[in-house]
Amino acid sequence: MAQRWEGEERRGAAPLARDPPRGGEAAGGEEEPLLRGIFQIGKRSCNVVLSARQLRWSPIQPESRGGDSNMNLPCKEEFVEMKDIFSVKLKRRRFVGQKKGGVLLGITIFVCLKKENKLKDTAINFNNLSEDHCHSWFRCLKEILNGFPNRPKFLKVFVNPNSHKREATHVYHEQVAPLFKLADIKTDVTVTEYEGHALSVLKECELHTFDGVVCVGGDGSTSEIAHGLLLRAQIDAGRDTDYILSPVRAPLPLGIIPAGSTNVLAHTLHGINHAVTATLHIIMGHIQPVDICTFSSPSKLLRFGFSAMFGFGARTLALAEKHRWMPSNQRRDFAVIKTLASLNSQNIDSKVQWHTIQGHFLNVSIMAIPSLCSMAPRGLAPNTRLNNGSMALIVVRNTSRSEFIKHLKRYASVKNQFNFPFVETYAVQEVKIQPRTKIGHDTEENVFLHATSAEGNYPWNIDGDLMEGASEVHVREEGCHYTRFIMQWALFQVEKAFFEETGSR
Repeated sequence: MAQRWEGEERRGAAPLARDPPRGGEAAGGEEEPLLRGIFQIGKRSCNVVLSARQLRWSPIQPESRGGDSNMNLPCKEEFVEMKDIFSVKLKRRRFVGQKKGGVLLGITIFVCLKKENKLKDTAINFNNLSEDHCHSWFRCLKEILNGFPNRPKFLKVFVNPNSHKREATHVYHEQVAPLFKLADIKTDVTVTEYEGHALSVLKECELHTFDGVVCVGGDGSTSEIAHGLLLRAQIDAGRDTDYILSPVRAPLPLGIIPAGSTNVLAHTLHGINHAVTATLHIIMGHIQPVDICTFSSPSKLLRFGFSAMFGFGARTLALAEKHRWMPSNQRRDFAVIKTLASLNSQNIDSKVQWHTIQGHFLNVSIMAIPSLCSMAPRGLAPNTRLNNGSMALIVVRNTSRSEFIKHLKRYASVKNQFNFPFVETYAVQEVKIQPRTKIGHDTEENVFLHATSAEGNYPWNIDGDLMEGASEVHVREEGCHYTRFIMQWALFQVEKAFFEETGSR
């Protein structure tokens, strides 16, 4: 009877896209063992068998008084899949202050375990005092682990020290870096000093030397790096970056370590806001395609992004940005209340594959991903997917303040936030947003007269970053242009654009 080793009610991590090379198969379809040996695991001596796919062990049966092995006792065999192991180390006893050498005690394997959406690491000690025996097993285990194709060896890491409560540096050094070191992953770390710093580095650095890029920060930092990777891909391909008709893929996977205030991108990719889970997805090389969009004016590309809001969502962010001195939670609440107090609609033309939707709207959302977060556990756009090739267009028409607040409250509940007569949803691949500005007021009829703004800029909330948009913004879904290392890593698509990030949902 074989039983998967689960530690403390834990399970193996999600499988990789490809399994490592197979060992030979014995008669009956079982794999040919690569090594056999005896180790002490816990307090029991065990027979241990290594194959290309599994590491198995079972307790050695005690002998009966008559001298025969007791064959009637049940033999509980346990195992771990090799694809769930991310590191192996020689275990030594050292004196305080001793950094090298020491008495060899055996080997330790480090396993990635999954329970629901959360990943955890755990260690299993295989004790044996023989140097030759342990070194032989260590070399064979390392050879198998090195055969997994998607696991990174060298990463470019960006840490935003100012994200949220300035937690990113602590998160990286305390939770992320030790796991990277344990997995023998080398890193080149840039601590960003100003907005746009990561973008500048990505334009100049030798990306071909890395296996992936990792962001430790919030949604704004992640969006900047995703934009930078895609922009670099267009430059390397000789494309005109002012007008991109068909974007090329980003050259590397993007890994997202959540260290911001809302962490929408990481939460959506991993299904959980958890730095260790995100780190282990990167280490294990989990790949997940993710869609991204291009945002363009009539004359040039504005940026790549995963989601955007125009109207209430953008005005709230613009107000919050003016009060950066306030704590993040207070700043967000203040901005929401203040914007609700002066709630007004925006006269907009929306052209959807070119059908025009015209009217006064309180908010317009364009989402290439479901956008999960603690305030919207079902997602801001629960009907879209990570890489389905379309965007969710959500328009909220003019209504009373009380009805709009009811709509907002639905995001935090299990009820359908779109089940209101003033809310409309569409699945689209392209959309053009054209605000109209007030140019006069007819006092007798008490109505505003409108005309298209030729030069005015309007606030947009793109992935939590404030962007001033032109009088017309063209949004296209570009398909998967990234692969997710992230959240697991991250895949992007432009118009939904195309990236890759790691980790699957």
